[in-house]
Amino acid sequence: MQALVQLINSVINIYIWLLIASAILSWLVAFNVINTNNRFVYTVGDFLYRITEPALRPIRRVLPSLGGIDLSPVVLILLLVFVQNLLIEYFYF
Repeated sequence: MQALVQLINSVINIYIWLLIASAILSWLVAFNVINTNNRFVYTVGDFLYRITEPALRPIRRVLPSLGGIDLSPVVLILLLVFVQNLLIEYFYF
């Protein structure tokens, strides 16, 4: 059972890093630091969008609009850390 919990913990950690990369990439594109006309940047951005958007969309529906600030990645990361802590507490103690 510990192996399954460690696998789930690893998957959650990878997903958190993908959320962070997606947020940073969206900032870089918004401030014209990188250009999405570059094929590699477009491919990475499209991958990150497709992998993170299904989890972020329901959170964006619930959160109020704060202008140009999107807090949904922060909320999702906090939820994922909560689930990680819950798994560790439940299965290791």
